[in-house]
Amino acid sequence: MLNNKTILVTGGTGSFGHHFVDYVLRNYKPKKIIIYSRDEYKQFVMQTRYREHMDVLRFFIGDVRDEGRLKMAMKGCDYVIHAAALKQVPACEYNPIEAIKTNVNGATNVINASLEAGVKKVVALSTDKAVNPINLYGGTKLVSDKLFCAANAYGGEDGTRFSVVRYGNVAGSRGSVIPFFQNLIDKGEKVLPITDFRMTRFWISLEQGVELVIKALEESKGGETFISKIPSFKITDLAEAMLPGCEKKEVGIREGEKLHEIMVTREDSLHTYEYEKHYIVYPHYNWWRDRDMIPGGKLVTPEFEYSSGTNTEWLSVEQLRERMKTDLDEH
Repeated sequence: MLNNKTILVTGGTGSFGHHFVDYVLRNYKPKKIIIYSRDEYKQFVMQTRYREHMDVLRFFIGDVRDEGRLKMAMKGCDYVIHAAALKQVPACEYNPIEAIKTNVNGATNVINASLEAGVKKVVALSTDKAVNPINLYGGTKLVSDKLFCAANAYGGEDGTRFSVVRYGNVAGSRGSVIPFFQNLIDKGEKVLPITDFRMTRFWISLEQGVELVIKALEESKGGETFISKIPSFKITDLAEAMLPGCEKKEVGIREGEKLHEIMVTREDSLHTYEYEKHYIVYPHYNWWRDRDMIPGGKLVTPEFEYSSGTNTEWLSVEQLRERMKTDLDEH
């Protein structure tokens, strides 16, 4: 599907961008992959890493806040992956207007530029924090998700198609709990702080995240939200897996933090279909047609909720150790 195609990745110098480029170069022969991001140093590092693939890779310095620059970068693009965002919850709480400029206004700019450039499909990365949001980051991503789903109304019958993929913290990604624990362990700490002993999270690797994006590119008709079926784990079990026999200290839940990750709400169950390896939340607009549904799905039961706290698949301490060996990305 991506052979001889041009793909642009906003925020492409992050963990997702690196793994996406790896995946595409391993499995396809793209015409061009355009990395669009603000940080010249991260682009330099990425250029150095992929110096043998510079015939395919292109690097654009630019911000999603700049609609004109996005339009220039998207000329001739077939697909766009929107990964750029301000993601750190405390930073967004302290700088709310900046978060809105990037996560909401930036999403609008990506939509407008994609429509003008005639991009075939756009896939936007979302987060569990957009579901019943309790912090500003989650609120901005909820608005972003709504913007991308609604944007399908502007593309016409054969125009740009927009969809969303949703997952929680990627295992080992910057700002997640694994590097936080590892930093403490490297410093010789014997006690690991747990915000709440009841806390659970989903486990998704970067490889699974990229595969979900590829599935959305292949199958989306416009307006869907794709969610992977993935296992849950307890934060206390993760601490034990990383530092066997460690003492665990409950320090209290942080502002804007949830006990459990929720990917599908009970309210969305009316429009959620289960597939072999994923769920799809379909849009609920008067212009959307049931005939655009992807075959093979089954409507979930009423009031179904996909939460890390009530999941049916769980990782044990030993399984967590194995996952950390195989799933953690060097970036």
